[in-house]
Amino acid sequence: MKKQKTFAFLATVLALGTALAGCGGGAGGGQQQSSNGGSSTGSGSLQKLVIASVGPLSGQYSDYGSTAKAGAEYALKQRQEDFKKLGFDVQLLAQDDQADPKQGVAVAQMLISNPDVIGVVGHVTTGASITASAQYEQEKLVMVSPSSTGANLTEEGKKVVHRICARDDQQGSKAAIYAKNQLGVKTAYIVHDKQAYGQGLADEVKKQFEKDGVQVVGYEGITAGEKDYSAVINQIIAAKPEMIYFGGYYSDAGVLIKQLRDKGFKGIVMGGDGYDSLDLVKIAGADNANNVVFTSVVGDIGATEEGKKWISEFEQATGNKVGIFTSFGYDSMNVLLHGLEEAIKANNGQKPTREQVLEQVHKIKDFQGQFVKVAFDEKGDNEFASVYVYKYENGQKVYVGEAK
Repeated sequence: MKKQKTFAFLATVLALGTALAGCGGGAGGGQQQSSNGGSSTGSGSLQKLVIASVGPLSGQYSDYGSTAKAGAEYALKQRQEDFKKLGFDVQLLAQDDQADPKQGVAVAQMLISNPDVIGVVGHVTTGASITASAQYEQEKLVMVSPSSTGANLTEEGKKVVHRICARDDQQGSKAAIYAKNQLGVKTAYIVHDKQAYGQGLADEVKKQFEKDGVQVVGYEGITAGEKDYSAVINQIIAAKPEMIYFGGYYSDAGVLIKQLRDKGFKGIVMGGDGYDSLDLVKIAGADNANNVVFTSVVGDIGATEEGKKWISEFEQATGNKVGIFTSFGYDSMNVLLHGLEEAIKANNGQKPTREQVLEQVHKIKDFQGQFVKVAFDEKGDNEFASVYVYKYENGQKVYVGEAK
């Protein structure tokens, strides 16, 4: 997902300083430098390796980052003993990029400077992923994102970039196909928040609608964060569309939906995974959220008995509820751990270089995660990624099925 926000220079410097102070490896960190440039854990028997989990842990979009982190942390804890048998103490280093591209750079530079960091689960949002990936590329530090959906992330030719989720061009086109074929939509009004994530989805929906003969009766942008969308709503009501597609996040979608319903619009409102928050229901109102449909790159993990068992075990072990990106944070970490294990084996049991871990992750072609199968193409996209459909009904999120 993409989100760019203004971030003061002083805050970036302070955050970077805090991160550097907490990353260890210095004289006050209680660690010893090992001969291969990393550090030992102090026991002298295990070499320390660090995998970073990066996403928004504070601010408006903290739910995205915190749920991905929780899944990644749980996956690592389940595998730590396996790596200790190989001679390595693999630890998690969680970092907050606040979904801000500038802070993404600051975090990336800090991680690069820590020789123990061998890979990154993240970033969670596309804007931060793009800026951070330019830093990681220079140092061959591999990243596996659970949720960065922007198509251009993997179109820039950086070998370090990988993601297990579907791209926005897949999500947008499948949303439009679903709307036409399954919802019977013949006319639609498209709105976006003028930002890369929301407008990117809206453009893909518009393109597919025009290809399939669905009449687009309007296309407008609104300013994210505003509280009165009456100008565009009046245009929508006058155009009398069967459906409105709004590309943006739940906070603006909730406001827009409430004002649309207040003006008498009773048709379908559709969007992308930025709608995946019950805060949308709180903002719009439960009754107003009925007939709101959205696509997501994450399927319903509780749809099977195996998934329900995993949810129960996760919640008992962590004390956390499963959230939007818990499952993909979990699978992203396991993908990275698989690459790390293969790199250790290929390096005769010795600590691998960042480039060796990158090579093993990049060559993954048939990895069965808990929730998604993973095969990376040359760009770093997952060949098995899918798009799913949900709706809000009586104030609750309801899983519909895979978008086809």
